[in-house]
Amino acid sequence: MDVKLNLEHIRAEIKQACANVNRDPNEITIIGVTKYVTIERTKELIDAGIENIGENRVEEMTKKYSQIDDEAKWHFIGTLQSRKVKDVIHKIDTIHSLDRLSIAKQIQSRATKQIDCFVQVNVSGEGSKHGLAPDEVIPFIEDLEGYEHVRVIGLMTMAPEIKDEQLLRRTFQKLATLRDTVKSKQLSYAPCESLSMGMSNDYTIAIEEGATHIRIGSKLVGTE
Repeated sequence: MDVKLNLEHIRAEIKQACANVNRDPNEITIIGVTKYVTIERTKELIDAGIENIGENRVEEMTKKYSQIDDEAKWHFIGTLQSRKVKDVIHKIDTIHSLDRLSIAKQIQSRATKQIDCFVQVNVSGEGSKHGLAPDEVIPFIEDLEGYEHVRVIGLMTMAPEIKDEQLLRRTFQKLATLRDTVKSKQLSYAPCESLSMGMSNDYTIAIEEGATHIRIGSKLVGTE
């Protein structure tokens, strides 16, 4: 597994996807998802030039953080239990899975600074996926007023694991439209300018539909 070579290939695909829709590749943040790989592989990724690392389990993130610390910016991308917010809140830069007020309350009470958050949306409506239904998003974000440690920088979704490109595009388009609606409200605590969507199998499509943050795991670092 040559992480640098993988990254070169991914960057080339990002450049092409951006060219297809007249976007600047510098608008895209690659989050290297390291949930299936070792600390050594994670360090390879950082050495290759990726500074944003994504983890979806508190225990694994804490273990890697203890050995890597501030060499990276840490993104928590998995389902976060309220009782475990305290374990990661002083380590992470961004949470991609805010979907309950109980989490916001924990962030508010335990953080010492504003935490960038993506509100997770279950656009596809799949029972296996977490996140708010699209029609719940705006009321939820409005309820976050007064939580000065919570800053909603965007929306996040996970698309269905399918090969139907048009369905994938519709999923991403729906999130982008919802983001635009939130953004138009001009809430000081929820600028909502970003979209966290697209993974190893669909990130080029996500970019063409407006993704600003893509979460790449297996295609970048493998699975072991």
